[in-house]
Amino acid sequence: MATDADSVAMRRAIALARTGLGTTSPNPIVGCVILDADGVIAGEGAHLGGPGNPHAEVVALRGAGGRARGGTAVVTLEPCHHTGSTGPCSQALLDAGISRVVYAVPDPNVVAAGGAAFLRAAGIDVAAGVLEEDAARANEAWLLAVAAGRPFVTWKYAASLDGRSTAADGTSRWITSPHSRADVHALRSTVDAVLAGTGTVLADDPELTVRDADGTAAGRQPYRVVVGRRPVPAQARVRGPRSLLVTGMAATAGEGWDRVFRVPDADDGVDVRAALTELHRLGIRHVLLEGGATLAGAFMRAGLVDRVVAYLAPLFLGAGLPALGDAGVATLTGAPPYRIDDVTMLGGDVRITARPVRGDS
Repeated sequence: MATDADSVAMRRAIALARTGLGTTSPNPIVGCVILDADGVIAGEGAHLGGPGNPHAEVVALRGAGGRARGGTAVVTLEPCHHTGSTGPCSQALLDAGISRVVYAVPDPNVVAAGGAAFLRAAGIDVAAGVLEEDAARANEAWLLAVAAGRPFVTWKYAASLDGRSTAADGTSRWITSPHSRADVHALRSTVDAVLAGTGTVLADDPELTVRDADGTAAGRQPYRVVVGRRPVPAQARVRGPRSLLVTGMAATAGEGWDRVFRVPDADDGVDVRAALTELHRLGIRHVLLEGGATLAGAFMRAGLVDRVVAYLAPLFLGAGLPALGDAGVATLTGAPPYRIDDVTMLGGDVRITARPVRGDS
């Protein structure tokens, strides 16, 4: 049975897990706190860096040392029970003398699951489901990717209050404030790939990188993904390290890409579901969709947007391009419902985070 101390420790473990966002794919983010026999934190850790790097339980056990014996391991995800690039965490916990394990979310990966059953069979007291909803939300991209076989998609856009992403003359830099732009770069740092359409690349020549306020590249960089059939200029800034092109079967790709994926064509571009399948095979679990309106509409029509992060500037443009193209909605009653999760002020802008209301919402 879970205790108040278990919940406190689990909140800390969830916070630790979040430090791994953007670094662990195709592995999940995981946090672990070790409580000694007196209930005092003896060690803590997170899985960072992905396959081949120590799992959260191992990091926490190393920190706890001998104090782990007779103690409790509090973990955001059921301890793994398989040998891959690292050994099973279930065995590591048993070998360390842990007497009790508390975890939040059962592991849906059939290859790695079974840690809880193994530990119970070995006489360890195991409690499941502690703060499960909170831990699942933190790890939602990986959990959806396991269930759906495709990356989790966050659609980010910036627009005026009347939903325009550009003015009538096509100008778009900068609709939002420096505060919002800094927040976007922080968001980019938590995903595996930043994705834009060929139209956006041709119009704006974006880098799709994580950058500091002075414009220099900062920290770990996600993949930069361009999707579409239109040729991308050889001098485009998006080409280069960690750049991927997803294009049609007969389209011209050119040089300068790390990899080129060819997928079936669609009426207004390429098959976006097939594009996500290819990215999933590469190990990408969370995609940030940044533009443009036509590509966003294709993802919306296919039901492939899992979260929306909208940055709205206090402007009314009245003309110019909308942030979203044809989303397949013919009538008001046919519009899929969304739930607003968060509204935050960023300088003079408003950031709204919303999610589609689905059967499991």
